[in-house]
Amino acid sequence: MSSVAVAAGAVILAVLGVLAIAVWLRARQGFTTPTERAVHATLSTAGEAAKVLRRGLTAESAAESAPILSLLVGSQGMAICGADGEVLAWEGLGQQHRSSFSESARDVVATGRQRLIRHDDLDCHRDDCEVWAFVAQPIITGEASDLPQTAGVLTAVVTGPVSPGLVRTLAEVTRYAASQLELAELDASRERLAHAEVRALRAQISPHFIYNALTTIASFVRTDPQRARELILEFADFTRYSFRSAGEFTTLAEELQNVERYLTLEQARFGDKLSVRLQVAPEVLNVVIPFLVLQPLVENAVRHGIAGNPEGGSVAINATDSGAECVLSIEDDGIGMDPERLRSGAFDSDPHDTHIGLSNVDERLRAVFGDDYGLVVETAVGAGTRVVLRVPKFRQGVTA
Repeated sequence: MSSVAVAAGAVILAVLGVLAIAVWLRARQGFTTPTERAVHATLSTAGEAAKVLRRGLTAESAAESAPILSLLVGSQGMAICGADGEVLAWEGLGQQHRSSFSESARDVVATGRQRLIRHDDLDCHRDDCEVWAFVAQPIITGEASDLPQTAGVLTAVVTGPVSPGLVRTLAEVTRYAASQLELAELDASRERLAHAEVRALRAQISPHFIYNALTTIASFVRTDPQRARELILEFADFTRYSFRSAGEFTTLAEELQNVERYLTLEQARFGDKLSVRLQVAPEVLNVVIPFLVLQPLVENAVRHGIAGNPEGGSVAINATDSGAECVLSIEDDGIGMDPERLRSGAFDSDPHDTHIGLSNVDERLRAVFGDDYGLVVETAVGAGTRVVLRVPKFRQGVTA
């Protein structure tokens, strides 16, 4: 979906929002005129339709939205068809035509044009049929893009000659429905992108780490079988968590537990050359964060900060309570890097090394919480690296 189409939907919502505020302010003094009451009723009805259509066009959402859209249009009945022309829901008059209506709906989908379907066109032979005609309007999404699509058909059922006002109202209501479906698709696209980014992050989990972890475990098999057994269990739990099929969010407690598993394996490998300090405020353990946010940052600290230093070093992980936010930091005293290399993106795109992308984590944080919640990286050659991120303690729609 194009940014222009999304913007169009946003503009519609903004206009409705302004009108709603104006009506609300007026409502504090009471609705004194029929016009004010009508505007309020229309806005309330449109808001109810938006809630339903933001779930996408399905048989369930069509059944819920049909009576609402019929009320907005002012028709005696409403039929909603999908992109294949099949009837998803029918409200009010004319339901006896449901089985034969799909052919006409498919024609509207194919042409992408409004069509007036008269009662006689459907070969109805019932003497008691009250339907005079159907006005079928295609629901076109992405009109502002190069690839508009017909997502379905909205059809008003009328019992008498069709007025120009009803035709215009149906067209506007259909356009409003299309904007809500575009926003629903945007939400779905964001969710698919978030899942794709997690899959990409999983794919980036260093093969070198897996190889080194298994090699380290193998070295303990003869000398310390109990230790080898403990490390195997840690490795199993680490991979189970990292490749789980659960949602895109987790709690800080679960993420930290997985980080501890990773560090346990790395400490078994590096021995005294790797020390870890972990300080976490108990009140932030239940904060919800995107899945696999901390582990990549800790892995970068070990692989690119400590592993490159012959003398080893330390990694410090802190989670503090900061009012409405939780502040997390991962700091190492390793070799650091040139800040310009980080700003230019060369660190993530180095063809000679496999990095757990900082940009991936940064983009996911911004997508979920907004641009104010990206990564802050402090580093210099020979001075170690400190990565700081903030997450709100609560954000509507973000649940583990």
